[in-house]
Amino acid sequence: MRDGVTNRGGLAGEGGGATAARTPVKTFQAYLPPAHRTYSCIHCRAHLASHDELISKSFQGSQGRAYLFNSVVNVGCGPAEERVLLTGLHAVADIYCECCKTMLGWKYEHAFESSQKYKEGKFIIELAHMVKENGWD
Repeated sequence: MRDGVTNRGGLAGEGGGATAARTPVKTFQAYLPPAHRTYSCIHCRAHLASHDELISKSFQGSQGRAYLFNSVVNVGCGPAEERVLLTGLHAVADIYCECCKTMLGWKYEHAFESSQKYKEGKFIIELAHMVKENGWD
Protein backbone atom coordinates (compact mmCIF):
# COMPACT_ATOMS: atom_id res chain seq x y z
CA MET A 1 0.00 0.00 0.00
CA ARG A 2 1.25 3.52 -0.86
CA ASP A 3 -0.40 6.70 0.45
CA GLY A 4 -3.53 4.80 1.50
CA VAL A 5 -4.11 3.38 -1.98
CA THR A 6 -4.05 -0.31 -2.71
CA ASN A 7 -5.30 -2.55 -5.47
CA ARG A 8 -7.35 -4.77 -3.21
CA GLY A 9 -10.50 -4.09 -1.23
CA GLY A 10 -10.74 -3.72 2.50
CA LEU A 11 -10.47 -1.06 5.14
CA ALA A 12 -7.48 1.00 6.18
CA GLY A 13 -6.42 0.04 9.65
CA GLU A 14 -7.44 -3.61 9.35
CA GLY A 15 -5.11 -6.11 10.89
CA GLY A 16 -3.21 -5.45 14.12
CA GLY A 17 -4.07 -2.84 16.71
CA ALA A 18 -7.27 -1.05 17.50
CA THR A 19 -8.31 1.94 15.47
CA ALA A 20 -10.96 4.46 16.42
CA ALA A 21 -12.40 4.75 12.92
CA ARG A 22 -12.03 2.66 9.82
CA THR A 23 -11.79 4.41 6.48
CA PRO A 24 -12.36 2.71 3.15
CA VAL A 25 -9.27 2.13 1.05
CA LYS A 26 -9.48 3.72 -2.40
CA THR A 27 -9.53 1.16 -5.17
CA PHE A 28 -9.43 2.02 -8.84
CA GLN A 29 -10.53 -0.08 -11.79
CA ALA A 30 -7.19 0.34 -13.55
CA TYR A 31 -3.68 1.36 -12.59
CA LEU A 32 -1.22 2.69 -15.14
CA PRO A 33 2.39 1.42 -14.94
CA PRO A 34 4.27 3.28 -12.17
CA ALA A 35 7.26 4.05 -14.40
CA HIS A 36 5.17 6.03 -16.90
CA ARG A 37 4.22 9.70 -16.71
CA THR A 38 0.51 9.78 -15.96
CA TYR A 39 -2.39 12.18 -15.59
CA SER A 40 -4.62 11.64 -12.55
CA CYS A 41 -7.88 13.04 -11.20
CA ILE A 42 -7.07 16.16 -9.17
CA HIS A 43 -9.78 15.28 -6.63
CA CYS A 44 -9.12 11.61 -5.84
CA ARG A 45 -5.85 10.83 -7.70
CA ALA A 46 -7.36 8.00 -9.76
CA HIS A 47 -5.23 7.38 -12.85
CA LEU A 48 -6.85 8.81 -15.98
CA ALA A 49 -4.36 8.58 -18.85
CA SER A 50 -0.77 7.86 -19.79
CA HIS A 51 1.28 10.65 -21.35
CA ASP A 52 1.80 8.22 -24.27
CA GLU A 53 -1.94 8.56 -25.07
CA LEU A 54 -1.82 12.37 -25.35
CA ILE A 55 -2.72 13.59 -28.86
CA SER A 56 -2.98 17.36 -28.40
CA LYS A 57 -2.72 20.10 -25.77
CA SER A 58 -4.50 22.63 -28.01
CA PHE A 59 -8.11 22.22 -26.91
CA GLN A 60 -10.52 24.41 -25.00
CA GLY A 61 -12.95 23.06 -22.43
CA SER A 62 -15.77 24.80 -20.61
CA GLN A 63 -13.37 25.63 -17.75
CA GLY A 64 -10.24 26.50 -19.72
CA ARG A 65 -7.52 24.51 -21.45
CA ALA A 66 -8.03 20.83 -22.15
CA TYR A 67 -6.06 17.90 -23.58
CA LEU A 68 -7.15 15.37 -26.21
CA PHE A 69 -6.33 11.72 -25.39
CA ASN A 70 -6.52 8.57 -27.48
CA SER A 71 -7.60 6.44 -24.51
CA VAL A 72 -8.36 6.85 -20.80
CA VAL A 73 -8.94 4.63 -17.74
CA ASN A 74 -11.18 4.90 -14.66
CA VAL A 75 -13.64 7.03 -16.60
CA GLY A 76 -17.40 6.64 -16.99
CA CYS A 77 -19.38 7.93 -19.94
CA GLY A 78 -22.83 9.53 -20.03
CA PRO A 79 -25.28 9.47 -22.96
CA ALA A 80 -24.24 11.09 -26.25
CA GLU A 81 -25.86 14.34 -27.30
CA GLU A 82 -25.33 16.74 -30.16
CA ARG A 83 -23.49 19.96 -29.28
CA VAL A 84 -22.15 22.83 -31.32
CA LEU A 85 -18.53 23.26 -30.22
CA LEU A 86 -15.86 25.68 -31.43
CA THR A 87 -15.06 23.35 -34.34
CA GLY A 88 -18.65 22.61 -35.37
CA LEU A 89 -21.40 20.11 -34.60
CA HIS A 90 -20.37 16.94 -32.75
CA ALA A 91 -22.10 14.13 -30.89
CA VAL A 92 -20.35 14.02 -27.50
CA ALA A 93 -20.83 12.25 -24.19
CA ASP A 94 -19.77 13.74 -20.87
CA ILE A 95 -17.10 11.73 -19.04
CA TYR A 96 -16.56 11.54 -15.30
CA CYS A 97 -14.11 9.98 -12.84
CA GLU A 98 -15.39 6.53 -11.84
CA CYS A 99 -13.94 6.94 -8.35
CA CYS A 100 -15.19 10.39 -7.24
CA LYS A 101 -17.78 11.09 -10.00
CA THR A 102 -16.24 14.47 -10.92
CA MET A 103 -17.06 15.60 -14.47
CA LEU A 104 -13.78 15.64 -16.41
CA GLY A 105 -14.67 16.53 -19.99
CA TRP A 106 -16.22 14.62 -22.87
CA LYS A 107 -15.82 11.85 -25.43
CA TYR A 108 -16.27 12.56 -29.13
CA GLU A 109 -18.76 9.98 -30.39
CA HIS A 110 -19.34 11.45 -33.86
CA ALA A 111 -18.06 14.40 -35.86
CA PHE A 112 -20.36 15.74 -38.57
CA GLU A 113 -17.63 17.55 -40.51
CA SER A 114 -15.08 15.45 -42.39
CA SER A 115 -12.15 17.56 -41.14
CA GLN A 116 -13.09 16.65 -37.55
CA LYS A 117 -13.43 12.87 -37.98
CA TYR A 118 -10.03 12.26 -36.33
CA LYS A 119 -11.64 13.14 -32.97
CA GLU A 120 -14.16 10.29 -33.03
CA GLY A 121 -13.63 7.91 -30.11
CA LYS A 122 -11.16 10.31 -28.45
CA PHE A 123 -11.41 11.98 -25.04
CA ILE A 124 -11.13 15.57 -23.82
CA ILE A 125 -10.03 16.09 -20.20
CA GLU A 126 -9.89 19.62 -18.83
CA LEU A 127 -6.69 20.63 -17.07
CA ALA A 128 -8.74 21.95 -14.13
CA HIS A 129 -9.56 18.32 -13.26
CA MET A 130 -6.21 16.54 -13.61
CA VAL A 131 -2.66 16.55 -12.25
CA LYS A 132 0.61 15.15 -13.59
CA GLU A 133 2.19 12.28 -11.64
CA ASN A 134 5.23 9.97 -11.92
CA GLY A 135 8.46 11.17 -13.49
CA TRP A 136 7.68 14.67 -14.74
CA ASP A 137 10.84 16.23 -13.26
